Amino acid sequence: MGNPRAFLTVPRQDAGHRPIHERIADFSEVEQTLNDSSRQLQASRCMDCGVPFCHWACPLGNKQPEWQDAVYKGKWELAYKLLSATNDFPEFTGRICPALCEKSCALNLCIDAPVTVRENECSIIEHAFREGYVQPKTYARNGKKVAIIGAGPAGLSAAVRLNCLGYEVTLIDKMPSAGGLVRYGIPNFKLDKYVIDRRMAIMEQEGIKFQFNTMVDLNNLPQGYDAYIISNGTPTARDLKIPGRELKGVYFALQMLTQQNLRLAGFEFSADETVSAKGKKVLVIGGGDTGSDCIGTCHRQGAVSVTQIEIMPKPPVGYNPATPWPQWPNILKTTTSHEEGCERRWCLTSNKFLDDGNGNLKGVEVETVEWVPDPNGGRPQMKLTGNKEIIECDMVLLAMGFLKPEHPQYAENVFLAGDAKNGASLVVRALASGREVAAQVDKYLKSK
Repeated sequence: MGNPRAFLTVPRQDAGHRPIHERIADFSEVEQTLNDSSRQLQASRCMDCGVPFCHWACPLGNKQPEWQDAVYKGKWELAYKLLSATNDFPEFTGRICPALCEKSCALNLCIDAPVTVRENECSIIEHAFREGYVQPKTYARNGKKVAIIGAGPAGLSAAVRLNCLGYEVTLIDKMPSAGGLVRYGIPNFKLDKYVIDRRMAIMEQEGIKFQFNTMVDLNNLPQGYDAYIISNGTPTARDLKIPGRELKGVYFALQMLTQQNLRLAGFEFSADETVSAKGKKVLVIGGGDTGSDCIGTCHRQGAVSVTQIEIMPKPPVGYNPATPWPQWPNILKTTTSHEEGCERRWCLTSNKFLDDGNGNLKGVEVETVEWVPDPNGGRPQMKLTGNKEIIECDMVLLAMGFLKPEHPQYAENVFLAGDAKNGASLVVRALASGREVAAQVDKYLKSK
């Protein structure tokens, strides 16, 4: 390392975000950037700790200390080569990854100020595109074809890997463009879709084929391929089947998020089809990232108010002794969307949706719950308290996660990747799964 003591003199500096009054007026990315000089200082904080837990924690096995040192020394092209050796889409993870690496950074564990790994990663790939380091490559073909069903992160990652190995790859997706939930579930204010389009152009120039607006029957896969990868994600959202579920105004989170992204891409919807929070009192049920994305989208659509409820207890701030490292820290997460205005409440379960008499939602009856230890040592048990109240709202967004898909018994040349295989998880884990499955497909086809 060029400056192994910089962590003692250089404080952590985040790039920050656009002012709230400005960013809620549009869907542009909220995160700002540092200049190259400041970014190099931040990279210098990587302390040559001996055992790089950041590398261990990253599902992709990114070699963070190596490319941090390259950035510090101004060797941006070397940093790009080191980063792209393990991560085919750092422009995705550099924007939306929860940074498992930073939670394991030695500076996080000792002074609660990890290296800005995620932001540094994003700066490397943006520098690489800006300077022309990212160029399409050509690969000799081996005569074998692979079809990938689902063009989300796992499918895209598998496609890049297999294409490099000489396979003719076709990505098939039911949506109009590639990206999966990265395109249709994550709002533009977190990841602008030109970022995806820019990478897809490179992939097409490298020979990867895309087939959109195509539904595939998984029990009757298209003919003419030597192997198949199913990476269609987790298409079934977890529902809340309580009285009043059929009322107008109750939607799955992705109904709104996907439609908003489609509108920004130029698609139009009739008044009856439109799912919008404009002028509405919105209740978001679910305390995760999808719920947070709903909050930010509602603000930009013109909601009157936004409330978010979660059935689990409120996590502690900063540090949780119940989840010490190397466990993922269960602590209170306040996103940019929360900062824009939202009432947040915990330990609430929903009993029923209330009808205004005309088939429209007017509120939700909720009840406080308590979580008590399981006498047998298992997970805590939920106990209803009888303390009920009505939350007035005319729009509910269900953001409670997704059900792990079930698959039939496939032929030996059919492989699963990403959320379709493991259930809903992080984009970085989907990318790692795509690389892993690509290696499995390569091994299988070479054996034949």
